[in-house]
Amino acid sequence: MNSYNFVILTLSGAMETPLSSSKERQPNPNPSSPCPSPNPSPSRLWRPAAQRNLRNQWSKLLSSKNRWLSAASQGRSHATSLVNAHLSRRYMPDMDLGALRDMPGIRQKASEKLSQKQEVCRRGLLSSYEDMVSSVSHMVKASNLMRCFLKDSAVSHLVQFCDHPEDINDPGDGGGFPVFSFLSVPNFEKLAQELVEMFMLELNLKRLLVVELLSITCKESGGRSNSSSWSYEVYPGEFDDLRTNSMLSEESCKPHPPRIKDWPSGDPVTWQANQLPSREVLQVYLTTWLADVNIDINRIDDIFGMVEEEMQVKL
Repeated sequence: MNSYNFVILTLSGAMETPLSSSKERQPNPNPSSPCPSPNPSPSRLWRPAAQRNLRNQWSKLLSSKNRWLSAASQGRSHATSLVNAHLSRRYMPDMDLGALRDMPGIRQKASEKLSQKQEVCRRGLLSSYEDMVSSVSHMVKASNLMRCFLKDSAVSHLVQFCDHPEDINDPGDGGGFPVFSFLSVPNFEKLAQELVEMFMLELNLKRLLVVELLSITCKESGGRSNSSSWSYEVYPGEFDDLRTNSMLSEESCKPHPPRIKDWPSGDPVTWQANQLPSREVLQVYLTTWLADVNIDINRIDDIFGMVEEEMQVKL
């Protein structure tokens, strides 16, 4: 079996007629009677299989999109709590504690509690980012499995869904004909690619924010760690996940620089600094996270609405 994932469905001969009893098996009195009709042609079998596959892959895209939105929302909540805990701890020595100012050790105790909260929020932010990476991986996989390839066998026709067919002469697009009413397989692939590109760009931008926010704890102590550098993984196995999504440079083995759609990318290495970011900079980070600048929600709704109208089904 090849290393890529695929599904094989038997499209003819799926149900066998039970054997007749000995009394019912009688010779055909008319030898000139017509032979049983042959199996349906491959082209007639391809369309319903392609329809089922497209419905399945677009359902997965919708599920992955919703998973992303949930993870991004949770990530912003963790990031906001992390920033608030950091700023409170950072300005604790100069805070006016009012009636609490004369309590021995109150500042130290509060600082320790805030440090513990920072660590909890840090882990939550990292977990949310990992969920976002996973959701994009599922989007990429679904967008690459929209083609439907035919295989002939002695007893039936088989359909194969994969990104690398065994027969290089079979494009898997049904000759470019509409799968449902108007859109062909390449049309569906183009819409899926537009969708996936938005989330890939936004994931790379959010990675920059995650790297900066995770580095706060390290910078507080005057040191540096792997998590504060663009060139290192923020969780074990991250680069393997990014490579699967084609988000890792083959030359440098580092993530592609983040960018805004239709704008050139910058070099994240030049953005690293040893000093702690100001309150205003941290606010910009949170606002950028909330904005989802690379994701056009209206366009995403239009894409799924177009697909559902074409398929005549609610995903």
